[in-house]
Amino acid sequence: MKDFNWTEFTRRIAVKALKSQLYNAWTRPDEIERWFLSKAVFTQDGEEMLPYSNVQAGAEYAWSWYGYDVTERGRITEANGTDHIQFTFAGECLVDVTLREEHDAVVVELRQHNIPTDDASKRGIRLGCASGWSFFLLNLKSVYEGGLDLRNKDDRFKGHINN
Repeated sequence: MKDFNWTEFTRRIAVKALKSQLYNAWTRPDEIERWFLSKAVFTQDGEEMLPYSNVQAGAEYAWSWYGYDVTERGRITEANGTDHIQFTFAGECLVDVTLREEHDAVVVELRQHNIPTDDASKRGIRLGCASGWSFFLLNLKSVYEGGLDLRNKDDRFKGHINN
């Protein structure tokens, strides 16, 4: 595993949806809760944003998931309004989400980088986040192509691959 890159990873998925819909899926509280989060709160200049408004660079977030008693806090570092958003995640890691039209779909590319190389970060962030993002990108595709949300929302079931 000496050539394994512990500091970053990339995940891609093609989704048959409009680029504007997928941009909203990442940047609007009401949309990101459809496929990723149980609760998304974005604040801009200390004021909570409306659920149907797009985030801008400089916004802060508090995100919660079904089945987990944790709130992830971070900030939006870039948001261009059409095809790219960047945010901090898992501490000071950066996540870039880029959308590009290809054939009859939109390719969603997620790159998480700036991952620390201590053993806990290798396990929890590099391996854990790569697995988590893989599931949630599949759920994004499922929700926006067919409407089926694959997340486990039943708190009696903990530690399943879909929560």
